[in-house]
Amino acid sequence: MIIKTVKGNTPKIGEDCFIAENATIVGEVTMGNQCSVWYNAVIRGDVHYIKMGNKVNIQDGAVIHATYKKSPTTIGNNVSVGHNAIVHGCTLHDNVLVGMGSIIMDDCVVESNSIIAAGAVLTKGTHVSAGSIFAGMPAKKIKDISPELSNGEINRIAENYILYSSWFKE
Repeated sequence: MIIKTVKGNTPKIGEDCFIAENATIVGEVTMGNQCSVWYNAVIRGDVHYIKMGNKVNIQDGAVIHATYKKSPTTIGNNVSVGHNAIVHGCTLHDNVLVGMGSIIMDDCVVESNSIIAAGAVLTKGTHVSAGSIFAGMPAKKIKDISPELSNGEINRIAENYILYSSWFKE
């Protein structure tokens, strides 16, 4: 793994986290407990801060970045960022699922208990209200999330990634 200090800012990693051997975490990054950062993922806090809560998983190939002096990135608790997703200069509240290959641009806000579908592109400044599912390019609301989907997908995936990461800590 590459964990590097940039401009005097060293990443702060919480307890019981798994960081893959080829993941990269640099600069002003704060990560909560029980997080996982998977293979080839990059969390680059060089131009602005990146804050992540507890039980966040950043899956293989995902990129978390920000915009210089303008848009930091804040990720709440119990958030899954799918394979090859890009999360850039935005805010993700608690219990959010970011689908594989999706892109969330600067100044977007994704409220709690929401799903961003695989391949969706949230253009700059998009606001996702709590309990919504957004899909498409550009992404639009397609429906409200059901409690079954919230538990069946958002919580299941976050909990599964805590289990998966335990296999790599043995």
